[in-house]
Amino acid sequence: MKNLLSLFLCLFIVNQALDAQKIKGSDTVLPLAQKEAENYMNKNSSAYVTVTGGGSGVGISALLDGTTDIAMTSREIKFDEKLKLREKGKTVVEKIIAWDALAVIVNPSNRITKLTREQLEGIFTGKITNWKEVGGSDMKIVVYSRETSSGTYEFFKESVLLNKNYMASVLSMPATGAVIQSVSQTPGAIGYVGLAYLNGNVKALSISYDGDNYVEPSYENAKNRSYPVVRPLMFYYVKTDEQKVKPLIDYVLSAEGQNTVKNIGYIDVN
Repeated sequence: MKNLLSLFLCLFIVNQALDAQKIKGSDTVLPLAQKEAENYMNKNSSAYVTVTGGGSGVGISALLDGTTDIAMTSREIKFDEKLKLREKGKTVVEKIIAWDALAVIVNPSNRITKLTREQLEGIFTGKITNWKEVGGSDMKIVVYSRETSSGTYEFFKESVLLNKNYMASVLSMPATGAVIQSVSQTPGAIGYVGLAYLNGNVKALSISYDGDNYVEPSYENAKNRSYPVVRPLMFYYVKTDEQKVKPLIDYVLSAEGQNTVKNIGYIDVN
């Protein structure tokens, strides 16, 4: 009886190992990937999926060294990253699993409700240092950003700062939750987070890219693209692993999986 039990446990462990999948990368995608994995495992008893964050760059690096099956990112893979993967004989496949509106947030006590892209550029590059310069109170602006390994950091720099460098004194946070907490506790603070992370502890600003039309970040405005700071959220995998990861990705892109996207707070791809 003991031998049979041991055999059963061994077979179970082997089966789990064969079906085990690892997803790693973007903290923005993290809550979505965790919920999708949970639902997928509930529907597939033999499946075992682990999900960890760390940033989009961390996910791509893990894909490069073979320690993850799927890299989740909030930015497109870079040319040099593709090159490194190709040098290792790895061809990557990109799947857009959701869309996200990147919200600019301030402390709720801040009377500012809207900013232009040019004003945001000035604030995050250090040219604008006091809220009175943009119609607010006489108060120093405290700028919070994600760290450089973050896809959110990269996307904000590209889309909002037009690839200009962040100010030298920017306060880099290791995770989105840390940005939310810091901004909620600092009256003069400003930062940026994915739409799904918004809560009552911070205030999201309306943004204008043309200086006239200010739009707030919301599901509807991101869906119809009237909100200007919208980006894709992606899964990357190595082509040779397609058979292994396809069932999970197909589930995420299914009607049920995309309903989870909306429930989490992001925008479905359909």
